[in-house]
Amino acid sequence: MRKDYKKILVIGSGPIVIGQAAEFDFSGSQACRSLREEGYSTVLVNSNPATIQTDLETADKVYVEPLTVESVAKIIEKEGIDGVLSGMGGQTALNISAELANKGYLEKYGAKLIGTQPEAIDRSEDRELFKETMESIGEPVPKSRSVSSVEEALEAVKFIGSYPVLIRPAFTLGGTGGGIAYDEEQLRSICALGLSYSRIHQVLIEESVLGWKEIEYEVMRDSKDNCIIICNMENLDAMGIHTGESIVCAPCLTLSDHDLQKLRTASLKIIRALKIEGGCNVQFAFDPKTHDYRVIEVNPRVSRSSALASKATGYPIARVAAKIAVRFNLDEIPNHITGTTFAAFEPTLDYIVVKIPRWPFDKFRSVDRHLGTQMKSTGEIMAIGRTVEEAILKGLRSLEIGNKGLDPIDMTDEEIHKELKNPTDRRIFAIGEAIRRGWDLDCIAKEASWDIFFLQKLKNIIDMEKRLKSEELTD
Repeated sequence: MRKDYKKILVIGSGPIVIGQAAEFDFSGSQACRSLREEGYSTVLVNSNPATIQTDLETADKVYVEPLTVESVAKIIEKEGIDGVLSGMGGQTALNISAELANKGYLEKYGAKLIGTQPEAIDRSEDRELFKETMESIGEPVPKSRSVSSVEEALEAVKFIGSYPVLIRPAFTLGGTGGGIAYDEEQLRSICALGLSYSRIHQVLIEESVLGWKEIEYEVMRDSKDNCIIICNMENLDAMGIHTGESIVCAPCLTLSDHDLQKLRTASLKIIRALKIEGGCNVQFAFDPKTHDYRVIEVNPRVSRSSALASKATGYPIARVAAKIAVRFNLDEIPNHITGTTFAAFEPTLDYIVVKIPRWPFDKFRSVDRHLGTQMKSTGEIMAIGRTVEEAILKGLRSLEIGNKGLDPIDMTDEEIHKELKNPTDRRIFAIGEAIRRGWDLDCIAKEASWDIFFLQKLKNIIDMEKRLKSEELTD
């Protein structure tokens, strides 16, 4: 534990936007409480007053000010801040912290970033540095090239070989400014938008891994290089749909133990190479046919997925990450739930957790409902069950969209085919309707790029529905 910090600044995430909402209010509040437990004086800055963390009891001093580099620098100077915690306010706080370091404000006022350092942030967020780091440790990444102009993007496509390509802007949130380009016209449009959103005016043009599984690992590391896996998660929707738009299941259910261990080893190797201190989220694309994988990206901070993993496992990720930032080690942080173990113990799930996104299309009726690499969902539910079927049914009821579960949907066969191939928020109901009409599961799996394991679970729900309708109740 570092005792030389007198005041620690926690930077919030600002206004609620798609991909960055209440989960960071949760993590910032937990971080302040965690630091105050150890006797540190905390200062919180956030531009959004409608949060729990801006309650005067959360931190010793609370500032509701614009989240700009200049504004935060003035607070650092005024309060005599000597430690800045960057990883609790989403992409907003991460970008501000990186700029504070790059523009010399931290050095000028004698403050330091605590937790993940600027070099680690750059290695994770700068697309070219990230690619170089992964290649240096032998981890496979999609064939790609970082560009700073539309003309360079056109050259990158020639290098990759063919369309479609993915466009991933650097230092952005929720896939903002990114997308999938199937031709030059789309490439020019998406690339121009991505470059305008990127803090460093950079996008990555990446080969397509559309149709592969998307697997996530939530990882924690301390300054002594102790690492643990908090949990793994499996997206039901394949690559091409943002993880924030996808139904997610924890733990992974369709990968073999060999594949899970392979990705686990890669995750630990990656967080060590990036030198991230605290929590991070590692995203993989996994080909179930060849068992090959690619490292897609790493969030070097507490993320939206971290909030899900934290609640799914009971492991207080934000609380532990805050203590790691002040040089606690995992084997020194007590687990408040068990009261006997420490944060170095990995959680074990003997139940199923399902996350389902909630979209605001009932309020924004003119918006394109199709799902892709940019987030449109404004919320999500988490359901826990003893089986996949139970968790999915609980989750669908919890969406509060007027359905009781996997309800029938009024669609023609042609409309269902379109929904499977080019999904909207109604995809799971379209899949249920296809199963209800007796469609072959293999055909549905091929069209929707879903694993047949989960289709069988939906079929179990439909079969029980038919039994309840056709059979009399027994005593």
